[in-house]
Amino acid sequence: MGKKLTKRSEDYSKWYNELVVKADLAENSGVRGCMVIKPYGFAIWEKMQAALDKMFKETGHENAYFPLFIPKSYLSKEASHVEGFAKECAVVTHYRLKNAEDGSGIIVDEDAKLEEELIVRPTSETIIWDTYRKWIQSYRDLPLLINQWANVVRWEMRTRLFLRTAEFLWQEGHTAHETEKEAVEEAERMMNVYAEFAQDHMAVPVVKGLKTESERFAGAVETYCIEALMQDGKALQAGTSHFLGQNFAKAFDVKFASKEGKQEFVWATSWGVSTRLMGALVMTHSDDNGLVLPPKLAPIQVVIVPIYKGLDQLDAISERVNPLVKELRAKGISVKYDNRDTYKPGFKFNEYELKGVPVRLAIGQRDMENGTYEVARRDTLEKETVPMDEVIAKIEFLMDDIQNNIYTKALDYREEHITEVETYEEFKKVLEEKGGFISAHWDGTTATEDKVKEETKATIRCIPIEGDKTEGRCMVTGEPSARRVLFAKAY
Repeated sequence: MGKKLTKRSEDYSKWYNELVVKADLAENSGVRGCMVIKPYGFAIWEKMQAALDKMFKETGHENAYFPLFIPKSYLSKEASHVEGFAKECAVVTHYRLKNAEDGSGIIVDEDAKLEEELIVRPTSETIIWDTYRKWIQSYRDLPLLINQWANVVRWEMRTRLFLRTAEFLWQEGHTAHETEKEAVEEAERMMNVYAEFAQDHMAVPVVKGLKTESERFAGAVETYCIEALMQDGKALQAGTSHFLGQNFAKAFDVKFASKEGKQEFVWATSWGVSTRLMGALVMTHSDDNGLVLPPKLAPIQVVIVPIYKGLDQLDAISERVNPLVKELRAKGISVKYDNRDTYKPGFKFNEYELKGVPVRLAIGQRDMENGTYEVARRDTLEKETVPMDEVIAKIEFLMDDIQNNIYTKALDYREEHITEVETYEEFKKVLEEKGGFISAHWDGTTATEDKVKEETKATIRCIPIEGDKTEGRCMVTGEPSARRVLFAKAY
């Protein structure tokens, strides 16, 4: 199965598209630009969701749910917000259908026009802040720390499974605070939560940073982000956290009575990650044989494949395997014993290699006689023979070792693909020949940023929070630069 994939070196984009479909993660739907997430893909998303949800709750957040539809008038209350999303909005104008009089089918009932059009949410700031006005009266109601798991619609014209779709799944946090300091700390805290999740669960190294003014979320005062680097040298924005100042509080008149009895506007944040993380997971670790999944997010962490002739051998193998399955599950390790008799072992090996199952055990008649299992790890494709009484300890070791190994491999790749340049010519050469993150001085102006984007298609991915803060000269204009920023071509 995996052998039929296009090689990454031949056509990385085609390799990605084929892998997502062949590994049963997702497929295109009957609605243009929308996807069907298949059970195996959704199982990975559920593991992501569970880990993130736990982290959110540990930092004091609660889940709620808000409407899918937003009155058009709400969206126009915050000027920069509506400007940022206007071109991507799906609009509901009517509420009824009817049969055409000529029998040609169903048509929109023109008499059922809505008094006010409804926007299918591209993000929920406006509907949530209209709600918060009713929830917040006093400083005693703050901070308000709410998260929502939902779907959103942004009418993208050029779509790719997981990376950019018209509808996608995500979570969006929306918080209200008494002071500016608390809100800034919240935005930074959630950026750090995202970074911890990406690195500890996804095994994806990320750079934490700030977006430039032109790349900020519509309506934000400051946008924090985590940026990851894919194997083709392109960057991918893996999560964002926004300090919204008092912009939405003022737009929706969300005030609170302070300790001194004064009426003040609250300070706000919003933050989110989406099913785009699935694309990051695929592109960071996978190879020409298929998916490579970190054990912490793999739906099946261990698969056991019996090799047998006749039902008697299968029954004997099953008798040996079933207690192992039970013991692994008791330790919290997800395991599948694939005793289907409709497929040969070779087919199963290929299938689980393609699907990125971290550890594969095989057991045949010789293993039964020798008291062993063949243990194969997906990340390095190495195989070894392990005694049955040592196999659980071996699997527990591999769960950690594979997780660490694929993180280290991704980190090494990223470090090799961060290049410092001094001149614009050098920048263009590195961008064309090597790719990756390019660390360069920038004069801080939108004009220079736009020029680079227009001429090279590279954008400023972030102003790194950590790293070299030495002053210098802009690579394009020669004007003074406060510090280096990271450029890259991006998804």
